[in-house]
Amino acid sequence: MSDDTPTQSNEQTPVTPHRRRPRYSGKHPRRFDEKYKEHNPQRYADTVAKVLASGKTPAGTHRPIMVAEILDALSPKPGELAVDCTLGYGGHAREILARLQPGGRLLGLDADPIELPKTEARLRAAGFGPDTFMAVRSNFGGLPQALAASNLTGADCILADLGVSSMQLDDPVRGFATKFDGPLDMRMNPQRGFPATVLIEKTSAAELTRILEENADEPRASTLAAGLAGRTFPTTQALSAGIRAALPQLGKDESDLTVRRVFQALRIEVNDEFSALDMLLRYLPSCLKPGGRVAILTFHSGEDRRVKKSFEAGLRDGLYADIAREVIRPTPEERHDNPRSSPAKLRWAIRAK
Repeated sequence: MSDDTPTQSNEQTPVTPHRRRPRYSGKHPRRFDEKYKEHNPQRYADTVAKVLASGKTPAGTHRPIMVAEILDALSPKPGELAVDCTLGYGGHAREILARLQPGGRLLGLDADPIELPKTEARLRAAGFGPDTFMAVRSNFGGLPQALAASNLTGADCILADLGVSSMQLDDPVRGFATKFDGPLDMRMNPQRGFPATVLIEKTSAAELTRILEENADEPRASTLAAGLAGRTFPTTQALSAGIRAALPQLGKDESDLTVRRVFQALRIEVNDEFSALDMLLRYLPSCLKPGGRVAILTFHSGEDRRVKKSFEAGLRDGLYADIAREVIRPTPEERHDNPRSSPAKLRWAIRAK
């Protein structure tokens, strides 16, 4: 028998049975990973429209806040260079890019290695090629380095939206919120640093008190720190339960507010957000062309204080020709349509010529 003669075998290659996608569980599925229609807005536009009409954000997406006010402050023009320091889902960037054409470019920064490729692909599909839109993985504190690496000397307009994107808040795997249980992580870039669960385990009560006071103006910081510091909270809901147990006298509404403040304080610390913001504010004037405009959207008092003081100091020192005299807030209509916009505050400045 020739060695080339095929042989027969009783063994058959196992066939993987076809598995149907789980049926969409009702009009409004509860689990993030079940909401496949919301994750695919191109195919299920009607479902997404209904979610938006109800005042909610479709899963896996983000609704840009104060778009008209930001465009008014930045006044992007054809041929100019813009920077979106916090690209997120790309909603603001898309509106700015449309106004930069023809001939304009936008540099988009984001520290999130999970969401940045998705947003870059989304903007490419919208028709913005590499000659128009450039994406760089960096947090907003790395703006000077990002400009230099892209061979750019200064921008005509710069936007920094300091809020957490809905894609991050709603995905339980990211560990930013308590709506669904998930690992207590909170890192914008899961490839760097350490998660919030480790921060709590390794932090003293005195240091945790400082974190809660400085990052969230928490009025019960010392009591909470005494009950949380050094303990292990592996999931978001475990930490939420620990917070409530440390303050059993609080009613539900005040307890919910406290949980949100603690999560905010830990997220800021885990991602070193205030240091990044301080660095951005320090180098902003040198990153703007003469007459360039900057707009910064903040979501809590610690951020807004820093922006306000920096802009006021820049105006006194002649770095800025003008600044927003009053904080700009979302309209009542936007707050109704998108409740996540409610705490937003917008300030702008114009670089001196």
